[in-house]
Parts: sequence; C-alpha cells; structure tokens
Amino acid sequence: MKASDFLNFIFIDEYSATPKYLQLSYSIIAAIEDGKITKDDLLPSINELSYLLEISRDTAEKGYRYLKKMGVIVSVPGKGYYVSNVNFKKKIKIFLLFNKLSAHKKIIYDSLVASLGEDATIDFYIYNNDYSLFKKLIRDKNNDYSHYVIIPHFVEGGEHAHEIINTIPKEKLILLDKKLNKVDGVYGAIYEDFEKDIYSALDKVKERLGRYDTLKIIIPEKSYFPKEIVNGFRRFCQQYAFNYKVVKDLNEEPINKGEVFISLMEDDLVSIIERTLSKNLKVGEDIGLISYNETPLKRVILNGITTVSTDFKAMGAMVAEMIKSQELKHIAVPFKVNLRPSL
Repeated sequence: MKASDFLNFIFIDEYSATPKYLQLSYSIIAAIEDGKITKDDLLPSINELSYLLEISRDTAEKGYRYLKKMGVIVSVPGKGYYVSNVNFKKKIKIFLLFNKLSAHKKIIYDSLVASLGEDATIDFYIYNNDYSLFKKLIRDKNNDYSHYVIIPHFVEGGEHAHEIINTIPKEKLILLDKKLNKVDGVYGAIYEDFEKDIYSALDKVKERLGRYDTLKIIIPEKSYFPKEIVNGFRRFCQQYAFNYKVVKDLNEEPINKGEVFISLMEDDLVSIIERTLSKNLKVGEDIGLISYNETPLKRVILNGITTVSTDFKAMGAMVAEMIKSQELKHIAVPFKVNLRPSL
C-alpha cells in the first residue's frame, strides 16, 4: 500500500480536542476494524506521516508508540512499522462534545477515560457554548460512533438544541450535566438537578448564612447557566426570609460588609476576592463567599473557599458505567457542600 493511500482513511481533525497522536492511533485502529488495513501491512514511516498529515515527528512517533503498547503494530529495524495484530476486541467509539474546557470539565474527562480504559476510543470536541458550532460538529459527524456523550449548555440559540440532538440515534445518546425537555425517545442522561441542588445546598448551610444580611448570586445576563439555579436560589431566600439579589454585572455591584456572594464563574470569584481585600474586609467574617464547582485550588485559597458542587469524578465514572452496561437511564448526580472558612 502506498503511503499516500493512507490519506483516504487516516486523518487529523483540527476541530477535535483529542490529542493528535490519539487521533492518528484511533484512525489506524478504525481502518483495521474496517478491513482497510490488514495484518502484516507496512505502515508509512514517521517522516511520511509527518509530511502527509502535516503533524510533527514527535506526534507521529507518539502515535506509533501508543499502538505498539497496545500490541497492534511492531517495528522492524531497517524496514519500518507493520500491523501485527488485527484480532483485538472491537472498541467502543465515543463522540464526546463539551461546551467548554475548564478545571471541573477536565475532571469529568479524566474520570471517563480512566473508567473506560483502553476499551474505548474518544473523539473529543469543544464548542465554546456556541450553538452554531455545536450544530455543525454534530451534523458533520458520521454515524459510526457507538455513543454520543453531549453537554448541552449555550449562551444563545439553545432553545433549538433539541432539534439537532433528535437526529442522533437515541440508543447511542447520553446527555451529560443537563437534560433537555424536548429530546424524545429513550436515551441516557447523567444530569444535575439545578434548582433542587442549589436549594438543598443553601439549606445545609443556612445557619452560617444567618450571620449575614444579604445573599447575592452572580449570573451574567448572557450566560449558559440554567435559569433553574436562580429559581432554587430565590425559593430558598423567600422561604427563610433572607434579603437577596440576583446580580447580572459584578462590576457595577458594590461589595459591603454583611453580604454573601455566590459566584458561578471563576473570573467573578477572583474579582470578589480582590475587591474585598482592597476594602480591608475579611472573607469569612465581613464577607461570605460561596463558589460553584469544586476544584483542588479552592481547597487552599484563603484557607479554603466554600463550594457547592456536583461530584464531577462520579459523573465521569457514571457515564462510563452506562456505556459499558448499555443500560440507558436518567440519573441525577450527587451534589454536595464543601463548607470552608470563606463562609
């Protein structure tokens, strides 16, 4: 087989967040499964791969090392790389689509990959909360995936997301983090119950909250965060007679002694801390601070930031278990409070 013929079924997708060496490896595995590459076939050299696919030599070498470790190929000194094994277990092939890449999304990804191990290949894409890109990525994908795992969060246009999602075979679909009401059929979902979660979390710390005058939650006007979070926040404040405010622009919001700020975005968290310290106020005494989504860094900032958070590691593991068991269900992810000195 000519090296140039490999371009017919081995390619690198620039839109994909999957490392290029894994894209290379997965393409070769898929070609073997489809019978396009057979046992004892000679693969392109490192230099040929680098030239044909416009990737670095390091990327090409890393891809081949990955395949050697799996026992798919062998290298023969002075001759090149050959396919040595075509009788491996057919892999799970996942189309993974995240709205953004962040510290907690990385936890989900790492947990999913670790739980599936080498039994799965994952094509990983990020659409940056942009519905147009979300739609394009799904429409451009062929139907040879065994599973589509999708996080549906958008700044604008999300009201039509169910239309493109409904084009995916439901037996292959797992919605992650958020359910959409208009998605029909029997499909999997590992989701957060946003209204119930924020209400229950605040209820667990209402004694601490009672030391403050006003609760403020920061949700920018144009945001991908579900409105159910605000609904749960309002319901809690009204039930327990807390003064409260929904803040749409933190830059225009004063910070006063006796207030608790609930921050959903990392940038807002940094801004609150900086402005609080600049006014010689003390976090955890003068100002209360709660941050959405647990990350390791929040355990140590200012001796610990109180967080309300889904168990992202459990979320990734639950998706992996659903994929392996082939049992499609709707499961709410555990949500917990990590109470620390910032409140």
